[in-house]
Amino acid sequence: VQLQASGGGLVQSGGSLRLSCATSGIIFSIYTMGWYRQAPGKERELVAGINSADITNYSDSVKGRFTISRDNAKNTVYLQMNSLKPEDTAVYSCNARNSGSSFFNNYWGQGTLVTVSS
Repeated sequence: VQLQASGGGLVQSGGSLRLSCATSGIIFSIYTMGWYRQAPGKERELVAGINSADITNYSDSVKGRFTISRDNAKNTVYLQMNSLKPEDTAVYSCNARNSGSSFFNNYWGQGTLVTVSS
């Protein structure tokens, strides 16, 4: 199983970035996908999630600015980030999760660094 995140970089405050997480080795369409971030000295937090029914959820800090989406044909999940703020600076990682009564699959990709300058 591989989750390959990309799209991070340096952007000015107010700018936009689009993160991608390409997956392989899983039946992507049945997985709940999530974007998490971890800023220096802080705990990792959930930024946005999307389940197999395309139901989304967002942290309060990014609601209205970030949009998570998925393309099942490309086995890829995206995070469109608009109106970026310096406090959005963090390493962003993607997660794939699927569970049932007798199993729990949970996979992580490597992070991609997002730096927002003021």
